[in-house]
Amino acid sequence: MRIAMIGTGYVGLVSGVCFSDFGHDVICVDKDAGKITRLNRGEVPIYEPGLDQLMEKNVAAGRLSFTDDLAAAVDGAEAVFIAVGTPTRRGDGHADLTYVMAAAEEIAGALTDYAVVVTKSTVPVGTNRQVKQVIAKANPQADFDVASNPEFLREGAAIEDFMKPDRVVVGVQNERAAEVMAEIYRPLYLRDFPILTTDLESAELIKYAANAFLAAKITFINEIAGLCERVGADVKEVSRGIGFDGRIGNKFLHAGPGYGGSCFPKDTAALARIGQDHAFPLRITETVMRVNDEVKLRMVEKLRDACEGSFNGKTIAVLGVTFKPNTDDMREAPSLTIVPALVGGGAKVRVVDPQGRSEGEGLLPGVKWEEDPYKAAQNADLVVLLTEWNEFRALDLKKLARKMQTPRMADLRNIYSAKSAKRAGFETYTSVGRGDVK
Repeated sequence: MRIAMIGTGYVGLVSGVCFSDFGHDVICVDKDAGKITRLNRGEVPIYEPGLDQLMEKNVAAGRLSFTDDLAAAVDGAEAVFIAVGTPTRRGDGHADLTYVMAAAEEIAGALTDYAVVVTKSTVPVGTNRQVKQVIAKANPQADFDVASNPEFLREGAAIEDFMKPDRVVVGVQNERAAEVMAEIYRPLYLRDFPILTTDLESAELIKYAANAFLAAKITFINEIAGLCERVGADVKEVSRGIGFDGRIGNKFLHAGPGYGGSCFPKDTAALARIGQDHAFPLRITETVMRVNDEVKLRMVEKLRDACEGSFNGKTIAVLGVTFKPNTDDMREAPSLTIVPALVGGGAKVRVVDPQGRSEGEGLLPGVKWEEDPYKAAQNADLVVLLTEWNEFRALDLKKLARKMQTPRMADLRNIYSAKSAKRAGFETYTSVGRGDVK
């Protein structure tokens, strides 16, 4: 099938590349001519493991191309995907649909044959019906249907998620659109991956509900971690114990400094706003958002305690600032709360992150960037493990402790243990939910 993918951000680029690997003819569109030029040179503007090789393979096969000419891409396409940004709107928590509706209007003027216009962006309930109205108004003669096809891609594992999904969700209004979507996802259907075809509103809500539930699991275990510290329990053991229950599962039960990224903060805020707009406040979701903010602030106080009550004059090495490993994404990362608090408190902060520097330099002023964790720890008073990159999972703790002026570790991802840290020569070791400040 011929597919036009409008938007070459994270979702659009990954989806376009993967659809082309299914064997479809995909044209990716972006208004940023500079980005299109870089893509045509084979440069991937985001960090996602394996994406560069997959893109190169499908460009070489002639199934994948890039353009800033939307009309040419849409002309003759059987499916047109909208994969533009839907950031949180300032002031009210709504998802900003400006880019979605602008894309819909432009698509309307370019439609020449029947096509399904598919919203891949994460959008509030009712958006696809609005898209249909916008297209019909802009081009009353257009022959088209709309569909909702939310993405469920984890940054750092997006290709695996696309190729081996837990499920594919498709919202449609009629059989004609359903048949087009079934053909697009035929390679997954043949391999027995679940494909749920439902109505537009249900498809739109599934994405928000899924992310809000996962955010709630993270926030729940972070609250339990705080209680563990008060009563002397170990949150890792508590997590294991409840995770063995098949009704609960062990995923997203790892205590830490709070969730961040491009999805959970934005989607929980949007879902809460949808509830408010329909006179049905979602109290659990609203509480999850508030508690997550409190968790990040609690981490600041934990670090302050590790520095004997003050950051002033201390040298602190921070290992990892992206919101999770295997991505360069800094959006809503806990580091954006924690690191400025260190700098604002008078600390000299050195930062190491395998992929975070290009974006982080503009977001974390006043820090010194290092390439090596041992160099960052030279004469430091505290080392903070903030993002669990593989590079930080097997550190030579003895070497790290010897480099430091005051060997103290704050392990906010519970990678190590008080016993191993003490054996390596650390004076104190602070973690989350394990009551092991020594």
